[in-house]
Amino acid sequence: MFEFDGKPTTLGAETDVFVGYPFRSDTFCDDGDGIRLLRGDNISQGRIVWADAKRLSKESAPDHSTYELREGDVVLAMDRPWVGAGLKHARIRKQDTPSLLVQRTACLRGKGGTSTDFIYYVVAGSPYAKYIQGITTGSLVPHISKEQIQSYPFLLPPPTAQREIAAVLSALDAKIDLNNRINAELEALAKTIYDYWFVQFDLPDANGRPYKSSGGAMVWNDALKREIPVGWNAGSLWDIATYTNGLAMQKFRPKGDDFLPVIKIKEMSDGFSSDTERASPLIGEKFIVDDGDILFSWSATLAVQIWARGRGALNQHIFKVTSETYPKSFIYFELLNYLGHFKMMAEKRKTTMGHITLDHLRQSAVVIPPLPLIKELDKLLRPTFDQCVGLSKQNLELAQLRDWLLPLLMNGQVRVD
Repeated sequence: MFEFDGKPTTLGAETDVFVGYPFRSDTFCDDGDGIRLLRGDNISQGRIVWADAKRLSKESAPDHSTYELREGDVVLAMDRPWVGAGLKHARIRKQDTPSLLVQRTACLRGKGGTSTDFIYYVVAGSPYAKYIQGITTGSLVPHISKEQIQSYPFLLPPPTAQREIAAVLSALDAKIDLNNRINAELEALAKTIYDYWFVQFDLPDANGRPYKSSGGAMVWNDALKREIPVGWNAGSLWDIATYTNGLAMQKFRPKGDDFLPVIKIKEMSDGFSSDTERASPLIGEKFIVDDGDILFSWSATLAVQIWARGRGALNQHIFKVTSETYPKSFIYFELLNYLGHFKMMAEKRKTTMGHITLDHLRQSAVVIPPLPLIKELDKLLRPTFDQCVGLSKQNLELAQLRDWLLPLLMNGQVRVD
């Protein structure tokens, strides 16, 4: 048993805590070279999400150097700090800089020899999450204050123990981050190959040359309003797959200890959490999702993904997409490529609950290559798909190990060698 003499202290005593600046919208820019502004919406559970990030023109940035974020900084959302997926907290990575902190977000930096990396795991622990849940106020917009962040009490180990604890947990987080980056690169590579074959039509011809670029025979297709290779067909997304909509799982609650976690749109983006609903495992196999299944959320948030977060129950508003004829790689990339069109349709309807109907699937127009070619490409891409699923499953195991170790290390119950 490894024990240390922890010093009772608070976050305010061991860190510099500062809150972001209320940047004016007229200083924002659409220029991709502008400085990113970190808002609470960009802070997820242990990661930064830069989708839809606002940017500040570089001409305005020098006036706000006080709010520049550094690699290793710990950031917290102060409005809605706790959501169903967990506490909105993250650590700034090198790729997250340069960026500036916006109002209603907080940044913590260790001071007086206190390790900022260690502070991150203080914030990431379940005791801090429970503390935040207990102090959050406000009915319309739940929020916390700088003073409440500073008041959190905890036991601070000696500097050497801080560094050792942070090193162990950071190694697990680094592996998770690496796996995520590998997955992103593998999927991007697979899509590039897929598009090269079935969108640009430059798959290898009989002589190994790119088909279309080398003068392969093409024919006009009225449904697709473009030329496609001779012998290929047009069809719809409905033609290539079966779309099983989930159930209203509140009608299928478990009656005993056996249950399946319910997969809603939130779980598709954030994974299972303590707030995930439960369903009876007797719902029928067609409504059960396993790793490697294709999911398509068709209401409000439109998204397609290969599920890799463990066995679960399919909720309504999500299709499980299957086929007895076509391989998963073909169906997945056809859906993914058509997703932009579906999103544009939803945007044109000017509705906050844009959704895709079965008629939209029937009315879609996609190219359908000969099945032997589809299977040939799937043989090439399948190892990449399997590797992505494997890395995602490994990440779940690593996250579970990290979350199990964290309180033990913080309490000095586990030796760091």
